[in-house]
Amino acid sequence: MKILFLTQVLPYPLDAGPKVRAYYVLRYLAARHDVTLLSFVRATDTPTALAHLRTFCADVITVPMTRSKIKDAGFLLQSLALNRPFIIERDRVAAMEAEIARLARATPPFDAVHADQLWMAPYALRFRAAASGRRPLAVMDQHNAVFMIPQRLASAEHNPVKRALLELEARKLAAFEVRTCRAFDRVTWVTQEDFAAVQAHSPDEAIPNAGVLPICGDPESTPVIERTPGARRVTFLGGLHYPPNAQGVLWFAQQSFPQVLAAVPDAVLTVIGKQPPSALHESGIPVRNLDVTGYVDDPTPYLATTGAYIVPLLAGGGMRVKIIDGWTWGVPIVSTRVGAEGVEAIHGENMLLADTPDDFARAVVDLLCEPTQNAAIAAGGRRTVLDRYNWKTVYRTWDTIYA
Repeated sequence: MKILFLTQVLPYPLDAGPKVRAYYVLRYLAARHDVTLLSFVRATDTPTALAHLRTFCADVITVPMTRSKIKDAGFLLQSLALNRPFIIERDRVAAMEAEIARLARATPPFDAVHADQLWMAPYALRFRAAASGRRPLAVMDQHNAVFMIPQRLASAEHNPVKRALLELEARKLAAFEVRTCRAFDRVTWVTQEDFAAVQAHSPDEAIPNAGVLPICGDPESTPVIERTPGARRVTFLGGLHYPPNAQGVLWFAQQSFPQVLAAVPDAVLTVIGKQPPSALHESGIPVRNLDVTGYVDDPTPYLATTGAYIVPLLAGGGMRVKIIDGWTWGVPIVSTRVGAEGVEAIHGENMLLADTPDDFARAVVDLLCEPTQNAAIAAGGRRTVLDRYNWKTVYRTWDTIYA
């Protein structure tokens, strides 16, 4: 088949969850079909990344994406006036629409269009409507039940104006997701929970469900990181521009980590990821016990001295790729149940689960102070990722979806 694959972020390097999902799906399909990648790119995307993607895609076409607070304010007003979701309105780019129109006239025509995430769904539907020749198959890969992200953020927001805006965005997104999913021939889901959440907003009509495929990695090609015995680093890794990540790491820093320090005075909270919130430095954690790195190309040196890898999320949707990564690297994980949604988490076997500040702190202290438990949790996670989250085996389901 000839497939047009649409992504909102360039799916390489593998430094964010959406990139990991898109990359391995793209790799799998490109090994079996003629796949053209059409992706937004940012200023930080490199020629090296594009060159890598061109090694297995038939073609790679890019459209610049620029963001600013001034532009976002305008999109917010437009979203309110038109009653459309802000995060969808913000990604309407004329240059992308022009590429869609051009590719719709391609010869030979495309057999299918693949929208990676909800953000690219409007472009996929425009492509199908404009396509010359036979009607292409329209497939959407839903990484999340997107409406749940602002809905959960709203529940923890104390500012009444922000809370009202988040609740409104959640309602608009829920309606948009239902309407959009119905317009596709096939919709895949990362978790059954996400499918059920969207279906609940469509009680009178079934939402397409072509299969539930978890986010996978490449554990066979990734060796376990050799860690320093007795390591005292408590590590969070994830983009802090994503509101649920910023919210979660601040919750841990302010409410749990002081209790960790009371029991383990030499523990160091390490926060790795771009755009860390300035409030981290105002949390009262002593300078010697806080390491905020920003984005790093290779987190291996930090992971080698990590005694506990934390996923303290209170909001979000879909799967947390940071858990798949942590299991692959062989580091022991402490997560909230929200953070562990969508993965086969077993408390005491492949991670520790805790939902209150006190319980989360105790779990971290246990990993820092009990080397036997630390090693057992790490080994359990590695077994899980090898058995359940290997893209080379799990993604064979895409053959059925594109049959």
